Amino acid sequence: MKILKSKKALSPVVASIILIAVTVAVSIAVAAWMGALPGLFMGTEQLQITGVRYTSNTIAVINVTNGGSAKLTLSSVEVNNNPQPFTVTWSSGTQDNTMDPGEKSAITVTSSTAFSTGVQYEFVVITASGKSFGPYIKIYNP
Repeated sequence: MKILKSKKALSPVVASIILIAVTVAVSIAVAAWMGALPGLFMGTEQLQITGVRYTSNTIAVINVTNGGSAKLTLSSVEVNNNPQPFTVTWSSGTQDNTMDPGEKSAITVTSSTAFSTGVQYEFVVITASGKSFGPYIKIYNP
C-alpha cells in the first residue's frame, strides 16, 4: 500500500477543538430544551385582586381572578398582616376555595371587630402553596 505524503489533513489539535465545540453546543441546546419542559407541564399561580368593597362595618368582599395557567387553592386572607380575628368565606358563600385558570371569585372576610372609618386596610390572599398575592389597600369609608 502506498502512503500519500502530499495530501493534507486536519491536525489532531484542530479536530479535537471542533469536536469539543460541537459537544458544548449540543449540551447547551439540550439544557435549554430540558429547562423549558417543566413550564409546559407545570402551570403558574397568578392571583389578581381586582377590588375590595365593604358591605358593612364588619364585612369586606375581595374580588379575585386566577390569571395564571394553573388551578390554585386559596388558603387564607390576612388583613394588615394579621390572619385573626377574621373569618373567611370563599366564593360568595360556598366552601369551595379552588379556582381554575381564568375563574373569578369573591372572598368574604368577616371581622369580629368593626372596621374603623378612615383607616387604611391591606388585604393579602395566600394560596395553599404559600404564595402571597397583594396587598390590595382600601380605606374604610362608609
